[in-house]
Amino acid sequence: MRIGLLRVASIARVGLKAILRNPMRSSLTMLGIVIGVACVIAMVAVASGATKSVQDNIGALGTNFIMIFPGSVTQSGAHFHGAESTLTEDDAAAIRAECPSVAYVSPGMRTSAQVVAGGMNWGTNVQGVDTDWVFIRAWNVDVGEFFTEAEVRGGAKVCLLGRTVADNLFPAGRAVGSVVRIKNVPFRVVGVLERKGGSTMGSDQDDTVLAPYSTVMKRLMGASRLNIILVAAAAPDLVDQAQEEITALLRQRHRIGRGQDDDFMMRSQEEIAQRAAAATGTMSMLLGSVAAISLLVGGIGIMNIMLVSVTERTREIGIRRAVGAKGRHILLQFLLEAVILSVVGGGIGIGLGVLASRMIARFAGWAVVIAPHSIALAFGFAALIGIFFGFYPARKASRLDPIEALRYE
Repeated sequence: MRIGLLRVASIARVGLKAILRNPMRSSLTMLGIVIGVACVIAMVAVASGATKSVQDNIGALGTNFIMIFPGSVTQSGAHFHGAESTLTEDDAAAIRAECPSVAYVSPGMRTSAQVVAGGMNWGTNVQGVDTDWVFIRAWNVDVGEFFTEAEVRGGAKVCLLGRTVADNLFPAGRAVGSVVRIKNVPFRVVGVLERKGGSTMGSDQDDTVLAPYSTVMKRLMGASRLNIILVAAAAPDLVDQAQEEITALLRQRHRIGRGQDDDFMMRSQEEIAQRAAAATGTMSMLLGSVAAISLLVGGIGIMNIMLVSVTERTREIGIRRAVGAKGRHILLQFLLEAVILSVVGGGIGIGLGVLASRMIARFAGWAVVIAPHSIALAFGFAALIGIFFGFYPARKASRLDPIEALRYE
């Protein structure tokens, strides 16, 4: 026979009175659920924020981004550079001309240098790039303009400053048109890049200077070969095909025989994303495990208190059974008490979790994402904890013998 709604409401009122009869014990019982739910909300928010931040940073690298480095990868996974780079300007030109899956190519040179402007100086990294770089990295110019293809071919002494470099060398602004010295070579500033922020490795992407790769190669480094080639595939689903085409082309150009290791290596945006996803996934699992343990401890606390409550109220149970209450009524009463404790604790925990997430974002500066599904999951899990851990004490109460319960002192 089903229990009527009015009887359920009556049983719920009795259970609520029992909870309010011992407010301190009830509050301490809920504390475990409160802490557990708050941990779930805050830790999922931190993990989701970290994942979103990593994805945004990877997206900031550019569309369909591929990097080609000189050197090879051994069987142990180590990366070794040879005595001299094997990548040349002709390699970059061949990739642009002969790889149909490639949309943009930029020969590259990288070095570190002290940049001087008037009485100010700043140590940064200098990147030599081609005009395709802005399309590969999807990085726009905020003030001024990018250098031209003619300036690249002519090795012009022009440069663009990242926002961090511009702010430190020209705190009052007006960087465009000024002259800076890089390794005692004067460069005219033609533009300032838009702000990008930190990378997935925590470095400041805006702490950089761009110049024509030909200028960096000849005037700053005195080199004849490239130390990186940047490539963008024509579409996201063509990244793997582009890598295969580049590999075949460079092996042919570098006369690498069958069975011999490549004298270059490639890293794609997808590979970087997979590694970052694995790292953030591990962190999410770790944080989720801690939160789950907190909820488990809270559930055990509810079971413990409900068992104590059954023992203390044995005579009350006997009286209720004697006046006509059935075992299922007793079961429902104690189960409802456990669920009420869990649900109320879950509601308080949600509020504390959201508050903790916002405090972490404000004071620690971490990116957090409070997702509605995490709130619903935590609340639902709290209710399930009440049902799961409250069932055994409720079942024990419902099976008490009425005569023995009445005799209990």
